[in-house]
Amino acid sequence: MKRPFAHSEPFYFYMLVAFGALIIAAGLAAVYYIEEHGHVVTGMNNQIVWGMPHVFAIFMIVAASGVLNVAAIGSVFGKAVYKTRAPLAGMLSIALLAGGLFVLMLDLGRPDRIIVAATNFNATSVFAWNLPLYSGLFTLVALYMWTLLEQRMNCWIKPVGLAVFTWRIILTTGTGLIFAFLVARQAYGSAILPPMFIVMSFGWGLAVFHVVQSAMYAWNGRIQDPVILHRMKNLLGIFVIGALFLVAVYHLNNLYFAKQTAFEHFILSDGGIYPWLFWGGYVVLGSLLPLLLIFHPSLGKIRCIVAASLLVILGSFALLYVFIIGGQAFPLSIFPGYEASSSFGDGQIASYTPSLPEFLLGFAGITVAFLITAIGVRVIDSLLPHDILDQRTLETD
Repeated sequence: MKRPFAHSEPFYFYMLVAFGALIIAAGLAAVYYIEEHGHVVTGMNNQIVWGMPHVFAIFMIVAASGVLNVAAIGSVFGKAVYKTRAPLAGMLSIALLAGGLFVLMLDLGRPDRIIVAATNFNATSVFAWNLPLYSGLFTLVALYMWTLLEQRMNCWIKPVGLAVFTWRIILTTGTGLIFAFLVARQAYGSAILPPMFIVMSFGWGLAVFHVVQSAMYAWNGRIQDPVILHRMKNLLGIFVIGALFLVAVYHLNNLYFAKQTAFEHFILSDGGIYPWLFWGGYVVLGSLLPLLLIFHPSLGKIRCIVAASLLVILGSFALLYVFIIGGQAFPLSIFPGYEASSSFGDGQIASYTPSLPEFLLGFAGITVAFLITAIGVRVIDSLLPHDILDQRTLETD
């Protein structure tokens, strides 16, 4: 039994790394272009200050937290099936968080000013809270990986795993609080947002894990245990249902208040691209179709699960685009019952069209996560989950 492409595997690996490096170089070139000409060359403006790069960044940061749920199920809750997947989950978390922060930092306009935020901590700012949260997650996950991969440290797996699980819940809560505490936009300022982000992180992280794990198994000529696959795809379905439920609660909560009715009409029915992305991108393609692929009796095979995971990821981008950009585009109702207008665009719906440099920066961040994962798996063989049925390899002759 031979692994597919065994003789040419190093060539393909280095080709992937080189291609990834080119994408990152294109992203850095886009950042240089934006820095030289200002953010006026992007689709962002004074009303929409968080553009497409933030959609990429927040997805990766939330998914970096959610993918640790795989590790927590094994290390904290003692499910043996997931224990062998904990090292890969830890590596993915570090990679996704690094990619997300890569985009976030380079999209700020003055990334060199981060030293000011680091040395002048403002405890009253939820944005400042993210500095210790992100660095803390890096540190704890690195320690967690040490306990998993070093036999002498195995006795610390459960306590460190519990610390990682707790910290990642806090981090995702902090991401939700960025929007929950932001009252300068009609879309935000809701207490439902932190738990909504936590539940969404479960599904997004597991979807990323499914895709990466399936790619690793295919690359190494292995097949997944159907029993384990069945458990994990059902878990993904539950997370997708939970996220869809909380998103519905968020919008129903807004519809209950008269001051939010106009915003909900904008997002759900008459806001141009935003209703299309919400209903078509998130609800249908990103939730209902994946649930069909997961739970339909005649489906649920590996290809269907990978397709469902990819659709969940695409749906998450659609939801974040609507939530982040649509939420900024709708004007704040400063004086309920009255119309406000000024030369600054008060009371007007803002327009936004993503630019190529923004997409290049976002894809560069995803590529950073990809390269960290690919090189990590290449260097550390134990990151590949080893189950009993993993020993069966595909026939290549």
